Amino acid sequence: MKLVFATNNLNKLKEVQSLVPSHIELLSLSDINCAEDIPETSPTIEGNAIQKATYIKERYGYDCFADDTGLEVVALNNEPGVYSARYAGAAKDSTANMDKLLRELSGDKNRKAQFKTVIALHINNKTETFTGICTGSITEKKRGTDGFGYDPIFQPEGYDKTFAELPLEEKNKISHRAKAVHQLIRYLKN
Repeated sequence: MKLVFATNNLNKLKEVQSLVPSHIELLSLSDINCAEDIPETSPTIEGNAIQKATYIKERYGYDCFADDTGLEVVALNNEPGVYSARYAGAAKDSTANMDKLLRELSGDKNRKAQFKTVIALHINNKTETFTGICTGSITEKKRGTDGFGYDPIFQPEGYDKTFAELPLEEKNKISHRAKAVHQLIRYLKN
């Protein structure tokens, strides 16, 4: 089975490739010669995932899946949410995004947050969605060098390390994306 994962984020691609069984050949956007920026104009995480998967299916004809992820911080009314990648501006700069988030939470005792990933699968002329959530909290400062995005400031519940301090194998046991991907894999097996 061939499936396109509609992402240009090589870190996401690496994470998901490590989870998908070997009988599924995962193609990247570069594998199908898709260099354009896929629109993400929906006001919801789920809507963006569906929009990206639909875009690839309609323009390239491949069965595919796409994800969208947001970091939802309780004290900030679930912001940055759907705007997580562009929280500090259009440049999608992870360091600037984390710095802004830490400034916004400065002095706030409520640091509860969750990562939410929605995967939209476009296959057999149907669209299915799968949602994964990982609860935790925002640390006072950045810790760790692995991972990407907000990983250095997100500490999953029950852990004393941030996502950026955990090895990929450990992160893939508990992460929001891993949870959504496992649901996707179960669906594909049936």
